[in-house]
Amino acid sequence: MSIDITFFTVYTEFMNRFKIKKADVLIAAAVLIIAAAVFLCTNLLASDGGKAVVEKDGNVIAELPLSEDAIFEVEDGGTVTNVIEVKNGKVSVISASCPDKICQNHRAVSKSGESIVCLPNKVIVNIEKGDREVDGVAR
Repeated sequence: MSIDITFFTVYTEFMNRFKIKKADVLIAAAVLIIAAAVFLCTNLLASDGGKAVVEKDGNVIAELPLSEDAIFEVEDGGTVTNVIEVKNGKVSVISASCPDKICQNHRAVSKSGESIVCLPNKVIVNIEKGDREVDGVAR
């Protein structure tokens, strides 16, 4: 008596046991392909940012060009809560007074639309495109 286990028999047993239909597999594959395409498009086609906009309590307190290295201190009541560094075209939080330090451990950002958020200190760093050009229609 020989045991003949092939991929097809294992596949058929799995499909029958869990009542999975071929359409379910096709839908799952389509969702994975679409998710991968969206991920690749957003990462590969994202444009480099031109400036970092720093907000505190919903108010813009600084606009830092990514082309110039700089350090900016965010203060609250005379106390420095966050230190933001622009270096080599990327922005990061190098110091934070918050207990969890999530913003400080966040990777440096440089692409338009990326952000770093410090919820306890109410600080948001958004990356935006540089100066917007006005076209002939808007004039």
